[in-house]
Amino acid sequence: MLLCNAVAGKEFIARGRKPLIMYLSREEEAIYQGERGETPRRMMEILVALGDIYGAEKLVAVKSVQIAGVSYKNIGEAGLEWISDLQGQVVVPSILNPAGMDLCRWQEMGVGEDFAQKQQQIIEAYRKLGVIIDCTCTPYQIYEGIAGLGDHLAWSESSAVSYANSVIGARTNREGGPSALAAALVGKTALYGYHLDENRLPTHLVEVEAELQGSDYGALGFLVGRIVKDGVPFFRLQGPRPSADELKALGAAMAASGSVALYYVKEVTPRPPPSAGQPEETLNLGRKDIDEVYAQYPAGGAEAVALGCPHCSMEELVKIAGLLQGRKVQKELWICTARKIAQANPHLVAVIEESGARVFCDTCMVVSPATERFARMLTSSGKALAYLPGLAGVGAGLGSLEDCIDAALGRG
Repeated sequence: MLLCNAVAGKEFIARGRKPLIMYLSREEEAIYQGERGETPRRMMEILVALGDIYGAEKLVAVKSVQIAGVSYKNIGEAGLEWISDLQGQVVVPSILNPAGMDLCRWQEMGVGEDFAQKQQQIIEAYRKLGVIIDCTCTPYQIYEGIAGLGDHLAWSESSAVSYANSVIGARTNREGGPSALAAALVGKTALYGYHLDENRLPTHLVEVEAELQGSDYGALGFLVGRIVKDGVPFFRLQGPRPSADELKALGAAMAASGSVALYYVKEVTPRPPPSAGQPEETLNLGRKDIDEVYAQYPAGGAEAVALGCPHCSMEELVKIAGLLQGRKVQKELWICTARKIAQANPHLVAVIEESGARVFCDTCMVVSPATERFARMLTSSGKALAYLPGLAGVGAGLGSLEDCIDAALGRG
């Protein structure tokens, strides 16, 4: 991309296409010209290129960053070299997405030593840049002040982006690993997409004529994501108010089966912009539609069971511990969570692991090569249901939390 030399406070004009104008402050111009060092210059080039592609008029300061591109399985040697070559320190709170293994218990997962060494090198390269080494897809569960209503963010992981936009009411696009790291090192991102009211308007009205609970929200999200693709659904739900974990599951599934980054639930989530009108399309879904998702991906025949996609909250660990207490699993059972949540709840982890199940931190079944030794896994997650076959090459079944525990105990 060729750009004319910008003057502070003046405009960048992209050549070779319809002119676009992007305003840079004097500070931003200095970074772009390399006055603050080579790494900031390269990062500003990434942000300006994105702004050019999407027609952003300027950059906007971000409150926090969540960075994908952490598992060695996904980024490989080229990604490791790119990250290791960078210099400097992040200027806003920045946290990592799940890695390809539990950073402490990788051998118990069945991860090889060569992979583990490469994964640790990636973690250390990020640590050198000042990134917080809490590898999780649910940073909002461990850092309350990391995002708030109306805050601009630069988050990467699909379910985290959905939760931030929809439940918290913050504003973020789904960043790639390089663009998120660029935002972390510069403290800004291009102002386009879901940062703007005009792109946060509902596109589909989803009438759900059934009372839902638990994994039903993942099934609903799996179904709706496939239909609306990158739309912005507005839900009218019946029955009890969904919990934070159920909203997390709903958004995660839609982001995985489609590419939904923002949704609304009437009288539950923050409202759409005042300019929002009635969505043009309406979906009517009932109990039969939800049950068909379970029927299409049955619980039987799984070699292992995996929970925590997105990472389990403390409340979810409480439920799992209650179902496992005093029992012994017959199949491999993984429960994935953020390390800080596991460390804050050692009594729950102990109850779970006394059953023979394992609480793994820093990772999940979707991004770890350890998953690939199974032909089929059972999960309660609509997100994992969408990602396991495509990213891990593993067949997947969907069941309620109780179904999953029963299967692990050899009762299903």
